[in-house]
Amino acid sequence: MFYMSKIGGRKKVQANKQRQKTVGFCSFVSQFSQLCFIGNTNTKEEFLMQNLTNIIKEATERVPEGYFHLNIDGGDPIYRERVYCYELYHQLRCLWPSDTEYYLNGEIDKAAHPILRELGADRIKPDFLVHKPGYMSGNHAIIEVKKEDVDRAGLKKDLQTLQLFLQTVRYERAIYLIYGYNIKEEALLNLILNVYEEVSGSEVIEIWFHREANQQAEHVLSIGV
Repeated sequence: MFYMSKIGGRKKVQANKQRQKTVGFCSFVSQFSQLCFIGNTNTKEEFLMQNLTNIIKEATERVPEGYFHLNIDGGDPIYRERVYCYELYHQLRCLWPSDTEYYLNGEIDKAAHPILRELGADRIKPDFLVHKPGYMSGNHAIIEVKKEDVDRAGLKKDLQTLQLFLQTVRYERAIYLIYGYNIKEEALLNLILNVYEEVSGSEVIEIWFHREANQQAEHVLSIGV
């Protein structure tokens, strides 16, 4: 009985600390924007989107074990990208600034988009987009997610998607987020660089690793710099 009580108390303390982190971060964004950028929408938007890095770090730290590595009856836990992405989307939205025109959307169906049809990007559904819907000039970031055992074909497809959205759809930032407990960093980075050259990469793509549940993802490398 004492053991169960101790564990429950530890979880409560961790949960309280997590809530304090979230409140503190959101309060900082709100106070800073109100003090410095009242009446200056463009500068305010730029400030908020520069904090996308911090939001991603905070959100990935809040992804728990059950969504990072899914338990299944009768077998070992497995990685399921949709499960991870849906939870990450939830955590990102919980931290998203309320006073911004930028939206976070997941797997948007662009099939009916006339401009993207002309650009050859209407059949692609990125995992996440940060943009101002209805304004091509408001395209900010594209994020693709893969589990640690991504193969060459999967890498090629994702890197081509990121390249297309940077070059043609004119997004400003591309993030490739790879998650898993056993990321073989050197081998995976070498494979990414080889495939990047294979697809004639020229745009800057950020490589992020999320190595463990309840820990922050890390920006480990930018290719194309």
